[in-house]
Amino acid sequence: MIRKPVTINLSTGLEARPVAQLVQVASQYNSEVYVEVGRKKVNAKSIMGMMTLGIDAGEEIMLSANGEDEEAAMSSIVSYLCNQ
Repeated sequence: MIRKPVTINLSTGLEARPVAQLVQVASQYNSEVYVEVGRKKVNAKSIMGMMTLGIDAGEEIMLSANGEDEEAAMSSIVSYLCNQ
């Protein structure tokens, strides 16, 4: 299992379209991927779950991945969240 704090670098934060894109990136991998904000922990492959978080630009989240391709999943998701 890998855990990493990530600061959201998307100018709009995680609104509907960026959430949909994040779910698509996470869904490419077999690993379990979770996003934690405060006390909430949500499956990053769940569009409805991710929408409940209401993450703004500049906010820090805890990203975790667990599975056979966890490193690739983490790398792709961090790249998406930080390089937009």
